[in-house]
Amino acid sequence: MDDDYYSIESILAENQKIQCTFKVDVPDMGHLDGGKAGDIKALSKVQVPLWMAYILIYSDYADFTIPPPFSARVRNALNAEPRSVRLSALVGQGGLWYGFGRMIMRLLNDIPAEELSGVLTKTFRSRLPEVIDQAQHFASLHAAAGPSSGDAGTAAFREGMDGTERELFQLAQESTKRTKAWYETSERRRR
Repeated sequence: MDDDYYSIESILAENQKIQCTFKVDVPDMGHLDGGKAGDIKALSKVQVPLWMAYILIYSDYADFTIPPPFSARVRNALNAEPRSVRLSALVGQGGLWYGFGRMIMRLLNDIPAEELSGVLTKTFRSRLPEVIDQAQHFASLHAAAGPSSGDAGTAAFREGMDGTERELFQLAQESTKRTKAWYETSERRRR
């Protein structure tokens, strides 16, 4: 995911909401909470988009809590078996779990940011071989006999892939198809 201002993935990741706890009273901003109240009182908890949270946190108006997609429960599940977690279901809007995690890391201090970075990296490294393996498997299936659903476990994994993983899946699948086509054409020439 690019950090480019015009990147759709970046815009979607920054539009995820996180819960902020305000440290001070903020006049005339009650609409942020979805209510009709005119003010936000100190210690009020409000869900705001990540792009707005940057301003509130760095201006020392609010603190935030780690969002549920990166909670201890999710981390424990990822430590147990990274491939069993449906990353796309954790964040919605295209399932950009890795991108959202990178954005959250910017808000954290050194040690928590390193821990989250470790979780993101370990999860990606654990899931990548399965993504590539399934992409190659389904590319060869589609080329040989048409679409096949495969077993339920692999189908569930594909449905739970993050947007980044889906992009890599498509690239690996296309690469496999092109390699197979190249191999078949070069075989014919040798005969």
